[in-house]
Amino acid sequence: MRDETFLDRKLAERRANAAFRKLRLPEGKVDLCSNDYLGVVRNGLLEQGEPGALAHGSGGSRLLAGNYALIEDVEEQLAEFHAAPAALIYNSGYDANLGLLSCVPQRGDVVLYDALSHASIRDGVRLSFAQAYSFAHNDCADLERRLSARSGGGTCFVVTESVFSMDGDQAPLQEMAALCRQHGAQLIVDEAHATGVIGEAGEGLVQALGLQEECFARVYTFGKAVGCHGAAVLGSSILRDYLINFSRSLIYTTALPPASVQAIGRAYALLPQLGSLRAQLSRLIDLWRAAEIGYQRLDSRTPIQVVIVPGNDAVRALAEKLQAAGLDVRPILYPTVPKGSERLRIVLHAFNTAEEIGTLARVLKK
Repeated sequence: MRDETFLDRKLAERRANAAFRKLRLPEGKVDLCSNDYLGVVRNGLLEQGEPGALAHGSGGSRLLAGNYALIEDVEEQLAEFHAAPAALIYNSGYDANLGLLSCVPQRGDVVLYDALSHASIRDGVRLSFAQAYSFAHNDCADLERRLSARSGGGTCFVVTESVFSMDGDQAPLQEMAALCRQHGAQLIVDEAHATGVIGEAGEGLVQALGLQEECFARVYTFGKAVGCHGAAVLGSSILRDYLINFSRSLIYTTALPPASVQAIGRAYALLPQLGSLRAQLSRLIDLWRAAEIGYQRLDSRTPIQVVIVPGNDAVRALAEKLQAAGLDVRPILYPTVPKGSERLRIVLHAFNTAEEIGTLARVLKK
């Protein structure tokens, strides 16, 4: 059960001080607030010669001139698709995690985050005033130990990714949600690498497991399987109001332009129709997992497949051999990953072929 009274208290302070922020639409008024100094956006100078093209600029922050009907319509579309009361669009997944995690946890609160969490999660937590501790990767016993050890009256947030970008494995979300219920903690899940890939319609791991009501907030990014740009935080209407009032990476940045937001809406309308591509991707993952390669690899049932090749020189040399064979595989070096776990990060796609997977396996085995 989400407890959002701590958000309400902060919003009530803003209202009492006549400082409550709301997003407004321009409604045809004379523009005396945007940053469109030369009228490039207003006069459609970038869209000339593109019939029906939408603007490539928005003119400012959403709290100034950068809010418009299309972005609010697409937020409603996202909220419906992801079975949440409200959505708020950010310019990127990094901005979304930074904006959410830097402003929601307060002094006296505790954030427990997976040790392999993305840099944007760690940076967001670092900017908050809460105490923060990592728990061992996907280790619910360690998470429970951390939850049991905390003291004080603040709110506890548990933060994880649903699919981890460097290992390709999935978080044990059902067990984590149960622990959060047991200890009164708030669960936040970054669905960046699950969006579009997991679930019947590509809705992500949280909804595929029926856990949307268990989450305080979810973050979805559009630069991966969704095929465009931007991100959104999904949660309650109270959370949306709170972020509009306190999330600095939303308040102080120029909003996404209509052309980008239209692409998000179109992509989400397309996702439910791509079941055959998700099925093809799943078949290729199974084919790769069954191939013999002669190297250690991490257990992943997602498109992110990892081959461990310890040592920067060794993994770089192997990546060069793959490149010479016409396979664009990149090495991940220390210090991006811990020393001794340097790796090839192989990303499979629905457009790859069985022959390409076979070639990849043969070159590695050789």
